[in-house]
Amino acid sequence: MKRFITILIVLSFTGLTYSQNEESKPKDKPVFAPFESGYLIDNQTTVIPSAKTLEYIIQHKFGNMDNGFSDLFGLYAPGANIRMGLNYSLIKNLQVGYGITRLNMYSDFSAKYTLLEQTRLNTIPVAVAVYVNMGIDGRNKDVFGKDYKGADRFSYFSQLIVGRKVNDWLSLQINTSFTHYNKTDSLIDHDKISIGINGRAQFSPQSSILFQYDVPLKIKGIAEHRGFTNPSKPNLGVGWEIRTSTHAFHIYVSTANGIIPQHNAMFNQNDWMDGEMMLGFSITRMWSF
Repeated sequence: MKRFITILIVLSFTGLTYSQNEESKPKDKPVFAPFESGYLIDNQTTVIPSAKTLEYIIQHKFGNMDNGFSDLFGLYAPGANIRMGLNYSLIKNLQVGYGITRLNMYSDFSAKYTLLEQTRLNTIPVAVAVYVNMGIDGRNKDVFGKDYKGADRFSYFSQLIVGRKVNDWLSLQINTSFTHYNKTDSLIDHDKISIGINGRAQFSPQSSILFQYDVPLKIKGIAEHRGFTNPSKPNLGVGWEIRTSTHAFHIYVSTANGIIPQHNAMFNQNDWMDGEMMLGFSITRMWSF
């Protein structure tokens, strides 16, 4: 009987100690604000607003800056582009969206899902997200040629994003993406694989420097035209972000004249080394329900 009571006391003490250790062990939570917005110039970040959050976005690009003061560095140049869109976070880590763009009158439908969130104790060292987009070219059917089919208007973009908040002021991301157009010009491939790097360097409580560099790759295995006629060129961008509790404002210069990612990956012909850059800005506004 004494032996039985002794065993019970030992087990009770062991269980109490284990319980106390479990309670004292800190919980590993996601890092705070690796990025202040789901957008980073022409790219997406791993960030998704809280569930039941509606986001409205205006993205605007002016004309090419290479004419200098003659058109006020593109502010009054032809070829300005604008996109307006809405995104809604259905549940935690899942966002869907729709937007319409002036260039080619693209309507685009998108979804983004965060697979992993970086944690403060480094249990999960990186954040991982997937972004997909389907674009519908809204121009007159005559631009698609004689053998026009409704599916010729469709284009697709998918991207894997891996990001890490390095410290309190620096966050970095790398990405790889695949673009497909059902219909292109006769000398342009239908498929394109790209890689990119982007990031955010915060220098005050509300302001950060943003940067991006996206490179469409020349991969012969998926190329239809071995000469790579008029291949798309890299998209370089640098910007300034100002953030409030419900708004994010970006002003930037970037190479590509498009706004939706598949257009930039497939058709960008501007070369930043020749000074072919465009001034742009974006504004987001969020509401919670």
